[in-house]
Amino acid sequence: MLGGRGGAVDASVPVVVFVVAWLVADALRAPSAVGWAAAVAVLGGAVVAAVRLGTGTRPRAVIFGLLGVAVAALVALYTGRAVDFFLVQLVSNAASALAWTVSIVIRWPLLGLVVGAALGQGVRWRRDPDLLRGYRRASWVWVGQYVLRVAVFLPLYFADAVAALGIARIGLTWPLIVVCVALSWRVLRRTLPPGHPGLRHPRAAAAARDGR
Repeated sequence: MLGGRGGAVDASVPVVVFVVAWLVADALRAPSAVGWAAAVAVLGGAVVAAVRLGTGTRPRAVIFGLLGVAVAALVALYTGRAVDFFLVQLVSNAASALAWTVSIVIRWPLLGLVVGAALGQGVRWRRDPDLLRGYRRASWVWVGQYVLRVAVFLPLYFADAVAALGIARIGLTWPLIVVCVALSWRVLRRTLPPGHPGLRHPRAAAAARDGR
């Protein structure tokens, strides 16, 4: 789900090299500081992708990661504003907050779908009212992390604070996800009643009502 520590590094490298390249090019008054920064970011993403492919990482994950960097770079090149390198991230977090909220409201919490797929149990957890309630409550933690990012990114974006956005982008990626995983797990565990067999063993609605 999270890509592990390697995934966190992969996501951070293009951001770091973009910000550093833009700061250097801007300080040197290069004709196209944004162009240089975008090129370096894509190059950094390509190097990371090549390394991951060489270590056996699934090609699809590598391609999606590189595609995200390329799109962000193209947006910045199109507008000519370095801050727009973070626009895709800002929009995707707002969209993710909305998607997770909708999934909770319609009783198909995305956390349940992700964990159910990871455990190979499909959507059997939806027949267990305790698990359904737990996944719904725990999913709000994930809504909160997306909302937090938007709340931090948005004022920095409008202030054209490129370096600060880069720092926030890294600080609110894997460290925040680690906290989010811990909190959502705690919420889920506290929601399940005593005697519940746990995530790996969804109970049918009748069994859950009878306490079996």
